[in-house]
Amino acid sequence: MKLGYERTRQMGSRLRLTTERNGEHHVTIPLHSPLRVGTLSGILRDVGHHAGLSRDELVKLLFS
Repeated sequence: MKLGYERTRQMGSRLRLTTERNGEHHVTIPLHSPLRVGTLSGILRDVGHHAGLSRDELVKLLFS
């Protein structure tokens, strides 16, 4: 998986991903559809901050 995140747990309608790159980092993703724009933005901001990437760099890496 890109950036080293792997599924580590699922509790109900939430998925937890963890990476060991650049130190341990967890991100929780709600499993409802559609995902709200603010929720997605927060997830991208959190992951980008941990990875040392700007939002544009992260979006390009993940969605290109």
